[in-house]
Amino acid sequence: MQKVILAILITTFSLNNVLLAQSDAILEFLKALDASQLKKTQLSFDDSSRETWHFLPATSYKRLGIALYELNTSQKVLAFNLLKNNLSKVGYFKTKQIIDLERHLRELSGDKVRRDPEKYYISVYGNPSSDLLWSWSFEGHHLSLNFTVLNKEISVSPRFFGANPAEIKTGTEKGKRVLHKEEDLAFELMASMTNEQKNKTIFETIAFPEIVTFNASKVDPLEKVGIKAELLNKKQQDILMTIIKEYLSTLPQDLAKERFRAIKISEFNDIHFGWAGATNITKGHYYRIQGDTFLIEFDNTQNNANHVHTVWRDFNGDFGRDLIKEHYQNSAHHKNN
Repeated sequence: MQKVILAILITTFSLNNVLLAQSDAILEFLKALDASQLKKTQLSFDDSSRETWHFLPATSYKRLGIALYELNTSQKVLAFNLLKNNLSKVGYFKTKQIIDLERHLRELSGDKVRRDPEKYYISVYGNPSSDLLWSWSFEGHHLSLNFTVLNKEISVSPRFFGANPAEIKTGTEKGKRVLHKEEDLAFELMASMTNEQKNKTIFETIAFPEIVTFNASKVDPLEKVGIKAELLNKKQQDILMTIIKEYLSTLPQDLAKERFRAIKISEFNDIHFGWAGATNITKGHYYRIQGDTFLIEFDNTQNNANHVHTVWRDFNGDFGRDLIKEHYQNSAHHKNN
């Protein structure tokens, strides 16, 4: 029974201080928009785009909402304040660095249209000032952050972070790696394994060219591949926990702690860590961490293994599906229709 109760809590969080900051920030942002901007930004909660997402550049994937380049200076401050109030310092820093990589790519390619650090879009679904249930997203190249709020609960998934290049090879920022912990910790875990453990962990000798779930709106558990956490020694389990914490570290601290606590208590021993591809960082590699309720994917194969894609998916909680189900079940309006 305890495991069932904890599983229910895993994808949603009841933390008033986080929600208060989020609501204040979104209302302040919306209030600063003029009528035409607001019409573009605020959409119906039932709009089909709410459950669609992608990590491609804006020139390759058309998004609804309002782009950063359409905002004036003070409105941009409020837009980034939204991110500050909904992410941890780590999450905000990673987000800003990923956006900044667009400038690096623009300098390398000279393509100012495709590589534009202001082509990131904010969409709001529903009315945060009057609705119990609403959501918003921030999305562009290599970023997709999705937040759903129901009264005093919040769901924050899918979460996609990518980096191209994974490591800057030239210039004043040579050596910079935005998502290095997600990669280095996984290699540390692989290096600690015995040959027998590696044989259980490596399920494909060639890495996938992309994360397997790609930009699917809804994902079900993948095939359970790799090694179970209970077959790792204490040191290896600690590394695996640290990897999971790194993916959770983009959330506000209280949310991250609560989610990790639930995972550790209710499903950690059943988690599978699977590896595909090379165990040499200079060659294509992929890993996944899959529990009963969540999936992490990491892929670094493109551009000679210098282009990272990472994603966190919640099987029942992506786009707040668990919250929406709860809302409809408990709403008197929906019960009577």
